[in-house]
Amino acid sequence: MSHRRIALVLGPSTGGIGTHVASVASGLVERGDAVLVVGPPETEERFGFRSRGARFAPAPITAKPSPELPLAVWAARGALRGVTGRGVDVVHAHGLTAGITAMAARPRHAALVTTWHNQLITSGFKRRLADQIEKRLARGVDVALAASSDLHDHLVALGAADARLAPVAAPPRLPTGDADAIRAELGIGDRPLVLSVGRLHVQKDYDMLIGVASRWGASRPAPVAPPAGVASDAAPQTGASSARTFSGAPVVAIAGDGPERGRLQGLIDASGADVRLLGHRTDVGNLLAAADLAVVTSRWEARQLFAQEVLQAGVPLVATRTGGIPELVGDAAVLTETGDADAFDDAVRSLLADPARLASLREAGLAKAATWPDEAQMLDALDALYLELTGR
Repeated sequence: MSHRRIALVLGPSTGGIGTHVASVASGLVERGDAVLVVGPPETEERFGFRSRGARFAPAPITAKPSPELPLAVWAARGALRGVTGRGVDVVHAHGLTAGITAMAARPRHAALVTTWHNQLITSGFKRRLADQIEKRLARGVDVALAASSDLHDHLVALGAADARLAPVAAPPRLPTGDADAIRAELGIGDRPLVLSVGRLHVQKDYDMLIGVASRWGASRPAPVAPPAGVASDAAPQTGASSARTFSGAPVVAIAGDGPERGRLQGLIDASGADVRLLGHRTDVGNLLAAADLAVVTSRWEARQLFAQEVLQAGVPLVATRTGGIPELVGDAAVLTETGDADAFDDAVRSLLADPARLASLREAGLAKAATWPDEAQMLDALDALYLELTGR
């Protein structure tokens, strides 16, 4: 039997979606499929699909529907009909604009799948327009996949003929270096390191994080140390952070790029908050090993990859109670309401002053992460779906 020909289509990405598509591409190639990735040129530069054994075809797919859509469709149509000289068996798009592009560009015989990774945060006319676009896509694909239960409910409400829940698995971010080197790079000594990773976008609500961090400048928590014997057994991947004594105000590090970087840096400068914008990093595993606490302040998330990486690494997590995060982390993290700066502030301060609670969350996070589907199980589910749709 000849190999299946799978096309993965994505829009601009600096983090979660691109990481997921790269993981899927690698896994499918290893299982013998011929894989083509279609997306903006910068996604190849960042995620290296060709180095994973996939073909890559550039297409100017944008984050939101734009006047460039016809150009993206034209480029994608040529790529989808030209791979291996026979077209493709399955087109699997990731995200709204990628899905619209794929729906317009796919060969007639190819099955079409789209995964919803995000909820559109908008209102008024833009919300009504987005609903119409989403409705058309949800009803036009063969299978609509949702990364979280609330997205699945959204797809059902849109009238998707076949909506399914398909949790996205995060590749573990294993440390490759010394956590102390990260702390030395940041010059923070024994101060607590609070880490967040994500695209610099309004969805992440880093404004709240910066505002809360500005309150910590004058705070000097009493030095605390984890109970003897807890650190090395509870969280083997967290390195020095699980056994350190804290001294001084917390430092916040945010890894990621995005359109809000200039504005956020201005906010940091104006507030005096000790927040470091690290830009895109390829050493998130090392950052996690150095971190004492991780935070997610987003207004909405599905099955967020960073939250998964945090618990997999045994790092305590404070996150907002939104989207798919509660069902993802359960009782293994501290959750606060979106936009509630006071509650978030209290959660971080109380945790950093409570070594026993930190140790408990490390253990709970590792235990919870062990229950999630891993990359192999995620690929098994995609294999079964593609077989169902193509018979191959």
